[in-house]
Amino acid sequence: MEKKKPTSLKELASELGVSISTVSRALKNSSEISEELREKIKALAKERNYRPNPFAMSLLKNAPRIIGIIVPDIVTHYYASIISGINDRAHKHGYSTIITSSYEQFEKEKKCLEDLINIRVEGIIACLAQETTDFAHFEALTVQNVPLVFFDRVCLTNIFPSVVTNNATSAQEATEHLLFHGSQQIAFIGGSNHLAIVKERKHGYLQALREHDIPIDRNLVVCKRIGYEAGYEAARQLLTLSYPPDAIVAMTDSLAFGTMKAIKELGLSIPQDIALIGYTDETHANYVDPPLTAVTHQTYKMGETACELLIDQLKGSSKIEQVIIPCVLSIRGSSIKTPKS
Repeated sequence: MEKKKPTSLKELASELGVSISTVSRALKNSSEISEELREKIKALAKERNYRPNPFAMSLLKNAPRIIGIIVPDIVTHYYASIISGINDRAHKHGYSTIITSSYEQFEKEKKCLEDLINIRVEGIIACLAQETTDFAHFEALTVQNVPLVFFDRVCLTNIFPSVVTNNATSAQEATEHLLFHGSQQIAFIGGSNHLAIVKERKHGYLQALREHDIPIDRNLVVCKRIGYEAGYEAARQLLTLSYPPDAIVAMTDSLAFGTMKAIKELGLSIPQDIALIGYTDETHANYVDPPLTAVTHQTYKMGETACELLIDQLKGSSKIEQVIIPCVLSIRGSSIKTPKS
């Protein structure tokens, strides 16, 4: 059976012998249209099961009410929760959203940005892809007068507002938690060093070691990519050292889950042999064995805050603000060693 196409304003207008703008105004209860004609148009729209297209209508008015979102990944709970916060706040302000994914790739990120500009979104909220080291495509938005807000993985903070977490402080607290509960040789697994979140979390980890007078061993720091397989490979590398770590801070949960796999494959136990802390606190952190201690982000609040910053820009604010949303350490079974009898 052939799928029926949605009825358009043009089709309603043609059937009634009036202009598209007349139909549009009638459906909005404009007093410029007689009550009799308004009711006639509404009745036909109901009969034809007409549904307004917010994107087409905004383009027709040449006043888009659409916010574009660019995330590295749309399937993880982390980004889904941030998107949820953005969506809810956007809708309260009368905006629709379009969500795009870079899949952690620089070229796809540029294409996402180009597509959003081409459909004339009013503003954009973005998180950098892992591959991105050139920010010219974002910087060009200043010339195009398109407001932009970054979140989590950010850049050009002197030009664009952003929402971040207390990366350095939270990583320091996570490392100190491991030290307090009996770990002595702590490793760090991160992503690409060009990312600000990697630099900041690594800094917090190193600061904790310095403040506890623990010598820094560069062999215990592995920063390559973010992802499950990257975590697995990094952990295998660390755990086959002559003097392997007895604890690991992994700067994302995907890295931590890959680390868990490596630890178990090598016949080691968590936390007794290797204590482990992850980051972002994905839903799965509660269900792995043992449950993963993780630095928990206030993801929904991050999304809400990013959207509010963008709305401020759309209203004419020129303030370049970086808002820090603090994390909390959610302690579970993976990080506390049982004292030996």
